[in-house]
Amino acid sequence: MTGRVEGKVAFVTGAAQGLGQAMAVMFARHGAKVALTDINGLGLEAAVAGINAELPGAAIGFEHDVTDEARWQEVLDDTVTRFGGLHILVNNAGVASTRSVEDETYENWRKVHAIDLDSVFFGCKYAIPHMRSSGGGSIINISSISGIIAGHNLAAYNSAKAAVRHFTKSVALHCARRRYNIRCNSIHPVFVATPILDGLTGSMSREEAHEKLGRQVPLGRIGEPDDIAYGALYLASDESKFMTGAELKIDGGISAM
Repeated sequence: MTGRVEGKVAFVTGAAQGLGQAMAVMFARHGAKVALTDINGLGLEAAVAGINAELPGAAIGFEHDVTDEARWQEVLDDTVTRFGGLHILVNNAGVASTRSVEDETYENWRKVHAIDLDSVFFGCKYAIPHMRSSGGGSIINISSISGIIAGHNLAAYNSAKAAVRHFTKSVALHCARRRYNIRCNSIHPVFVATPILDGLTGSMSREEAHEKLGRQVPLGRIGEPDDIAYGALYLASDESKFMTGAELKIDGGISAM
């Protein structure tokens, strides 16, 4: 199937690799124009080039520190100028931290919240006016199953991702009350084979670490980026037009335990 987001303009943060790149590719293959942003300029350039090699003119890229409020306004304005509107926002950029409340530092606590939570606020705040002018659309905030299920060594990450979940509902209700025709939902993945897991490997090889993590998941494996990208495609498309303020758990069944 093609064309599920035909004619729409999408904006995806943290898109140089991992989930962000997978979602950007998925949207482009299904008919959208896509703005990719990332703080990793070289990776971003390669991701944009890869999409445009397959689908000429489908993608543009912006170097973007998602904690920089002024830069948010610049890149969103530039996207609308280049592509003529904005219909899909994916707040995906994020970092992890595997420290307990006693081991975490305040400096790192603030860093995790700035990247994982404050950036979502900036994205929603400054994208909504553009989406209204474009006739509405869909905001997708990438939280985590760690925003629902706590871990003893994920103090900052649990806090930030849980806040994204609840903030998403506030944005959804605001847009619904104002009749903006903008929906806002969150996605909650479990372990997915992306670079964010590299910090969890320790002395193990990547394959060994993925197998170990997969044993915690009822389906017996970790996820693949496209497992999440297909969920995002559904939320970005008009197929989910009656879904807002909800969380989509793509977690291999771990939250059912």
